[in-house]
Amino acid sequence: MFVTPFVILAGVAVLAHLLVYRTQALTEVAQKPSLAILSEFLAYIGVLGFMVAMVQGKYHRRFYEALRWNWPAKIWASLAALGVVLLFALQGLGHLLPIPKDLPLDKFFAHPTEAYLTSVFAISFGPFMEEVFFRGFLYPVLARRWGTVAGVALTALGFGLLHGLQLGFAWGPVFIIFLVGAALTIVRAVTGSVGASFVVHVAYNSTLSLLTFVATSGFHHLERLNQ
Repeated sequence: MFVTPFVILAGVAVLAHLLVYRTQALTEVAQKPSLAILSEFLAYIGVLGFMVAMVQGKYHRRFYEALRWNWPAKIWASLAALGVVLLFALQGLGHLLPIPKDLPLDKFFAHPTEAYLTSVFAISFGPFMEEVFFRGFLYPVLARRWGTVAGVALTALGFGLLHGLQLGFAWGPVFIIFLVGAALTIVRAVTGSVGASFVVHVAYNSTLSLLTFVATSGFHHLERLNQ
């Protein structure tokens, strides 16, 4: 989950350099947000395949049952509202923390096409895979070994570190992501449902994407993000 995206990005960048961006330096090609998103998608597919093979092949259990997907049909609206509230609460906290004006993540919102790709990924396959891995695959193991509190904290730490590179490892933004991870893991622990934390995650990201979309007039005035 942590290493595969970089390995695949290297391969994708080399292929793109040879086939499409021949006149550009390889290091420049590797920094293209569209290739980073593609690489992350391919990496997540590989990680998902590994998890399914391990759960169903080695332990002979159905994947969604083993990870306790347990779709929260009766409370999904409340969980979505929780995601919205969490976004506004942490955005408010962000005003009290040192947030750098220039983050690596900003490159993903430099052009409308990349902004759309980033937003779509952030409200669909991205949160699905992060919930399946962190709250479904990792958290139960940590909680069984060291208890619920340690499981929540360590899962949130891993979640924060996964996003750290996009945030330049600036402690303010990473701390906010850590709190997001902690909140999502607590939802998973309380409800016993990865589907529940997925709803909160999607609502959080969707609200952030929607606010960005509105603030930039449909991603056509992305310069407003730096104002």
